Amino acid sequence: MAKKKNKNTEINQTHEEQEVQNGPLKNGELESTTHVQDLYKDWFLDYASYVILERAVPALYDGLKPVQRRILHAMKRMDDGRYHKVANIIGHTMQFHPHGDAAIGDALVNLGQKELLIDTQGNWGDIRTGDSAAAARYIEARLSKFALEVAFNPDITEWQLSYDGRQKEPVHLPMKFPLVLAQGAEGIAVGLSTRILPHNFNELLDASIDILQGKKVQIFPDFPTGGYIDVTNYNDGKRGGRVRVRAKIEIADKQTLVIKDVPYGVTTSSLIDSIIKANDSGKIKIKRVVDNTAEEVEIVVDLAPGISPQVAIDALYAFTDCEVSISPNCCVIYKDKPRFMSVTELLKASTEHTLELLRRELEIKRDDLSEKLFFSSLEKIFIENRIYRNIEECETWESVIETIDKGLEPFKPQLLREVTQEDIIKLTEIKIKRISKYNSFKADELMRQLQEDIDQVNYHLAHLTEYAIDYFKHLKEKYGKGRERKTEIRVFDAIEVAQVAVANQKLYINRKDGFIGYGLKKDEFVSECSDIDDIIVFRKDGKFLVTKVSEKTFVGKDIIHAAVWKKGDTRTTYNMIYYDAGSGRSYAKRFNVTAITRDREYDLTRGAKGSKVLYFSVNPNAESEIVTVHLSPNCKARKKVFDFDFGQIDIKGRGAQGNIVTRWPVRRVVQKEVGESTIGGMDIYYDPIIGRLNTEERGKLLGNFDNGDLILVITNDGKYMLTNFELTNRYDPEKVIVIEKFNPETVVSAVYYDAEQDNFFVKRFKIETQTTDKPFTFISESKGSRLIVATTEQDPELEIEYLKGRPKKEFSEKVKISDLIGVKGWKARGNRLSRFQVTYVGLAEDDGNNNESDLPPVVTGKGSQLNLFED
Repeated sequence: MAKKKNKNTEINQTHEEQEVQNGPLKNGELESTTHVQDLYKDWFLDYASYVILERAVPALYDGLKPVQRRILHAMKRMDDGRYHKVANIIGHTMQFHPHGDAAIGDALVNLGQKELLIDTQGNWGDIRTGDSAAAARYIEARLSKFALEVAFNPDITEWQLSYDGRQKEPVHLPMKFPLVLAQGAEGIAVGLSTRILPHNFNELLDASIDILQGKKVQIFPDFPTGGYIDVTNYNDGKRGGRVRVRAKIEIADKQTLVIKDVPYGVTTSSLIDSIIKANDSGKIKIKRVVDNTAEEVEIVVDLAPGISPQVAIDALYAFTDCEVSISPNCCVIYKDKPRFMSVTELLKASTEHTLELLRRELEIKRDDLSEKLFFSSLEKIFIENRIYRNIEECETWESVIETIDKGLEPFKPQLLREVTQEDIIKLTEIKIKRISKYNSFKADELMRQLQEDIDQVNYHLAHLTEYAIDYFKHLKEKYGKGRERKTEIRVFDAIEVAQVAVANQKLYINRKDGFIGYGLKKDEFVSECSDIDDIIVFRKDGKFLVTKVSEKTFVGKDIIHAAVWKKGDTRTTYNMIYYDAGSGRSYAKRFNVTAITRDREYDLTRGAKGSKVLYFSVNPNAESEIVTVHLSPNCKARKKVFDFDFGQIDIKGRGAQGNIVTRWPVRRVVQKEVGESTIGGMDIYYDPIIGRLNTEERGKLLGNFDNGDLILVITNDGKYMLTNFELTNRYDPEKVIVIEKFNPETVVSAVYYDAEQDNFFVKRFKIETQTTDKPFTFISESKGSRLIVATTEQDPELEIEYLKGRPKKEFSEKVKISDLIGVKGWKARGNRLSRFQVTYVGLAEDDGNNNESDLPPVVTGKGSQLNLFED
């Protein structure tokens, strides 16, 4: 019995032994050694190429990925006009596809849901709701008539062996239609990806016709889920492009919205989840959302009380999946390599490929007709000239062939081509019955018809473009019904989103150094803003620009004004007096800034070097104003101080020169008085009984409102809110304690009880937020905290009663709130009202704005605090 070889012995073989077994060594290694890292390098490249070419990216010629092509090929082989079980189709496809049944099944369902190449039967799922298809054994499919017409022709198909060499499969299907643009495609490979959006069936056919006619074309996506699409930045489907897709939202009533379509790639379930998430984060306010989707999408959104439906629609677009952004990336396999191109280039290539396929089909058809005509002519000669009789005496097969060939010799010049031995063999196979009943007239008619068909095919080949145009028109007429555009093309207004965007940043400015942004927290505060706002900046040199808000941006030194800019704002008017260094004169002008190129400087003066702004004001409602102009005391003007009325000049464009104010040097310009709006506004009243706004002089006059004006509302739960002045607004009259026209300079004075600290706090603040219809809590949010006093009077006075000393005695005093605390931010806690035990606090009786009767029952009179103030 042989002794078992020891493992250590095997490892410790000498170099000589290894050389005997494996060959010569070089530097201790076999000459044929391959390092593992080199193997991985080759393997990775092979894998990457395989994924790109064989799995993820569709081919340009037929618009199909390999698994899709193999599915269609298998279905064509199985095709008998009836439906087949999907499980059976999957099994047949596995003869050609080297992957599992799950991958084939998913790809087949995806093809079926596009409703173009495959007729389906059973539950195939729903792309709108995200419901999956039933099991493969329960659903059925067959090729559509459209697929049979445009995708198959074995005569012009290039074939290759399947992965195991047992079957033949097409390299590409002869697709005579821009399929990849109609269906769309997505795939992630190694190092690249593709995303081709689906386009409209009829529009693609029309565009192909336009290409053949030499016209320029432009195609845009069309989604089976419908909705709206903004194709402003589509970029022809190339990398870097972007489309915005929105759901269709209808207003059912004042408190109900109905979502009718979902954006492409979004399901009803994911859409509802996004709405709930936005509601939970406070970005939108809804009461409930119900999915009533059946044959048509229907998601009902019940709004919270007091929410405007129009504002709610904008909020849904801004903060939920009711609007999504899709970035196309058109990449296809062209000549065995991935290629990035535009959808227009892809359509042109597909159209040219279809033209070539039609040409090859016509040539094959012409050759078939020519063969039929040739053999019909040959058969007629063979029968009418009784050549078959000459072979009666022949004793060998060779002599038969030779005799027939000799009999045909005089007629060969009449034939379309040379006579081969195969042709003669076919003549010998004609049955005696056919010869005896041969009808020369019918034969002539057949050959005449064949010749007409050949002439027709030749005509089509000579006029191939017109033939292709008729082909595309035929497809549209036959299959285009019911394939009208579902997605409506619109241009989305970005202002809709900006109006509902949360003011999540504070804008600061460094006027001297010329910086602006929300990161300059140690510098001058300008206003609340959102991170999508544009900022307009005016400088002393008479130039201005608009830039996107950022953390810190240099906009030029000596800034005289900066604010959030709204595109298309025709009410905000700028009044300006500037010195023109070229002429030495001073000019006045009024202008709007409605549209600009971002980050481009505009000169408001006449452009001379050294020109500067002498006076500048911003008027939200185009208010006129009177200013006093002080001339230099050294000038020779008789009148060195005079008034100038901006109301006397018209509002013009920003590039206007303006009106001459004076030709003398100006020392300074000061505002004398502000006039009325030159555009006009309307008086708004508040009815405290029903909590509604009106213009019929019912209730309290809030003021004259113009575009951009807001209403400040303070409620007894310690919240404030800014709203617009739409008459549809509704306020809770039981909660409102302050409602007035908003003034950014207004200081709110408040006293509240903080349950967590078990003490009273006083605070003063300005309204810094710009977001409308969103309540902001300015007292402690701890449970049990309550607002005691809130007023917007300039210098309110409090009456405070407290216990002091041992034994405790009751003291009373009046104190101005401004003596207790300065103006701070609205989020600040404030200062303690008193270091003693407070028993009562309220506005002094001689104050004209005592809101005590509107406050919660914590303070309704002396000693009403009960155990709230006990030791």
